[in-house]
Amino acid sequence: MAKQQQSAVQPTREEDFPEWYQQVVRAADLAENSETRGCMVIKPWGYGIWENIQQQLDTRLKETGHQNAYFPLLIPLSYLEKEAEHAEGFATECAVVTHHRLEVEKDEEGKSRMVPTGKLAEPYVIRPTSETIIGAAFSRWVESYRDLPLLINQWANVMRWEMRPRLFLRTAEFLWQEGHTAHETKEEALKETRTIHMLYAEFLREHLAIPVIAGEKTEAERFPGADMTLTVEAMVQDKKAIQAGTSHYLGTNFSEAEDISFAGRDGTKQFAHTTSWGVSTRLIGTLIMAHSDDDGLILPPRVAPSQIIIIPVTPKEATRDAVVDACQALAKVLRLEVLFGNQPVRVHVDNRDIGGGVKKWEWVKKGAPIRIEIGPRDLESNKVCLQRRDRAPNEKEFIPKEDFIRNTSEILQEIHNNLLTKATELRDENITECTDMETFDTHWATDQPGWLMTPWSGSREQEEEISKKHKITIRCLPLDQQEKSPTACILTGETTSCRAIWGRSY
Repeated sequence: MAKQQQSAVQPTREEDFPEWYQQVVRAADLAENSETRGCMVIKPWGYGIWENIQQQLDTRLKETGHQNAYFPLLIPLSYLEKEAEHAEGFATECAVVTHHRLEVEKDEEGKSRMVPTGKLAEPYVIRPTSETIIGAAFSRWVESYRDLPLLINQWANVMRWEMRPRLFLRTAEFLWQEGHTAHETKEEALKETRTIHMLYAEFLREHLAIPVIAGEKTEAERFPGADMTLTVEAMVQDKKAIQAGTSHYLGTNFSEAEDISFAGRDGTKQFAHTTSWGVSTRLIGTLIMAHSDDDGLILPPRVAPSQIIIIPVTPKEATRDAVVDACQALAKVLRLEVLFGNQPVRVHVDNRDIGGGVKKWEWVKKGAPIRIEIGPRDLESNKVCLQRRDRAPNEKEFIPKEDFIRNTSEILQEIHNNLLTKATELRDENITECTDMETFDTHWATDQPGWLMTPWSGSREQEEEISKKHKITIRCLPLDQQEKSPTACILTGETTSCRAIWGRSY
């Protein structure tokens, strides 16, 4: 019996998917748990991914007319109290600041300890999201319909007190962007909500190679205080769902609470229609679970901190300088001549004085899209050894250097396309249409059951009962499935054209 080949990451996805995920994060050197409970240290390779996500998404947001601003980390408790439903939605996750001073005291053994003093007249909440504090600013900025629309985005950190933290997926503190806009009419606000929703879907597909289901949340799953929540839902390799981004139409709920009012075209006082929307560092967790394998991380080329790693192969000291010089020269040419995604390709020459095999596996585990090796024989033949992360780690091809330079952007795009195709096939093969409750109930008894799509017209209470029974949720009502022929609801038997996707989630 042939011995099974050992993978770089243990356990494998099949053996223990949650632990495999943690080991990929560690093997790729992305992040680590910090001394602060539930919080993480994002290491340079992991933060480099976030920087690329941030820069590329920021460009798209500015192209649609949004501007960046910054608002306080601390939110007066009274601001949250103005919007009861919103505050209740985050009440159990809030970290509260109650004092503004520390004093040193000595205990009975003479040891120093820090004691909070200077109790605040009003506590502050560390922002779980910024609707209320930004609404207060909007109320100062808006006087007339001529001041609208306000299209504001903030890149920031937020805190939600997680009981079961997991790196990138659920941490007490995480990084995100949160957009907040105010509009003269409901129609304009709804258009904004849908524009951002589609922007997120396109961004995940075109930059992270992640296909999503774009849909609307049910009332039970809606953002606290919103009239409508749109979501993009991604399926990862254990068939669970990840909410990868949301866009909310808030109606006039927050503007009435915060007095975001203006003189309308007829001179009467009117309240602005507002929206909010955001994505976070959870996107990094999503791409890990969507693309990676048992040898480590696999990165979509557009967000990889380095898209090409060049490794000098120097078995003899006599040829070392020539090989290293050739590697540096190739890197310079690539940076100057090759564009990918309208940006110069990001190239790193790994010139560390360690073994070539160690270097190779480090970059395999970090998910670098392309690895190039150049040794003395390659100099003689004017070729490079090409290895791609979307293929087996030991698969390689020797191609003329000029051909590689000419085809680099096409190779990177092909890697992106391959990742997208693979993720799309996984998703589509694991969404099953279901029209009877017996099949529905049986489905969730299996391991990694995938998603079910059902006709649905049930109430919020009925939805919550099913969700509790099977530990599932309606992930969304898919936008492209709501015009189907009317049929019987899977639960009530009432005729409906609405379709719902059910699944387990992170």
